[in-house]
Amino acid sequence: MKTTSLIIIAIILISGCKNKTDQADAYGNFEATEVMISSETSGRIQLFSVAEGSEINTGTIIALIDTTLFHLQKGEIDAGMKSVRTKSNSISAQNDVLGQQIDNLNVNVARISKMLKDDAATQKQMDDLTGQVAVLQKQIAANNTQRSSVLAELSVYDSKKTTLNEQIKRSIVLSPLKGTVIEKYSEAGEITTIGKPLVKIADLSIIKLKVYVSGAQLGPVKIGQQCTVRIDNGEKGFVSFPGTVSFISEKAEFTPKIIQTKEERVALVYAVNIDVINNGALKSGMPGEAIFSEVKK
Repeated sequence: MKTTSLIIIAIILISGCKNKTDQADAYGNFEATEVMISSETSGRIQLFSVAEGSEINTGTIIALIDTTLFHLQKGEIDAGMKSVRTKSNSISAQNDVLGQQIDNLNVNVARISKMLKDDAATQKQMDDLTGQVAVLQKQIAANNTQRSSVLAELSVYDSKKTTLNEQIKRSIVLSPLKGTVIEKYSEAGEITTIGKPLVKIADLSIIKLKVYVSGAQLGPVKIGQQCTVRIDNGEKGFVSFPGTVSFISEKAEFTPKIIQTKEERVALVYAVNIDVINNGALKSGMPGEAIFSEVKK
């Protein structure tokens, strides 16, 4: 009887030592970098091929918004620009004709000038010719002013076309990062608007374990420190991963209700983020544990 009691006490002590050894330093939940992707234009979704759970790369086309209206507006602008160029070319042709007339008049002016020296022409003839040259030069100046106005109109058209090209470009919704499609909020054929979320993407390649530690635990914990992160593995125990401390909060906060710390009655704790390379086993929201000191075996 005495021997049996001693064996029971030994088992309890061994079990207690094992639990103490296996106890983690901090507890928390895994968080992934999530990005909400929205449309930058309004219209019907013509293409939406990504599926929830699918892996996508940076630059992958997520959705295509209808661009028919933009292309029609571009057609109108192209027609307007063609009309403006025609006006500009017409003004240039008129100036060429006027310039030729001025050249012809200048020949007569030179001839009349010689005749005046020989008293074979009158001053009125000279004045009439120089007056005609001045009128034609003023008409060319007026045409140039009109041409400048026409070219300014062409610049406005060009600016509008650039805006439409940018809107067409933004109608193609691209992924800004490599990650996993967590949620879809629309489907092909639906109408979307500017700013309306289409999908949520999470980068699960490196996932963060956010834990909370007390002030007493905080001293040895440093940014860049290597540590052990583990998750439950059913009845088998734990699955461990190497982690790196990437963030330590500078301000203390009250212990979140869902978090357990090493000291059960700690009122103020500090948030600590630990980066973990994910092999696919870690999911956002999953609980995890952190061990900053070496685990005794």
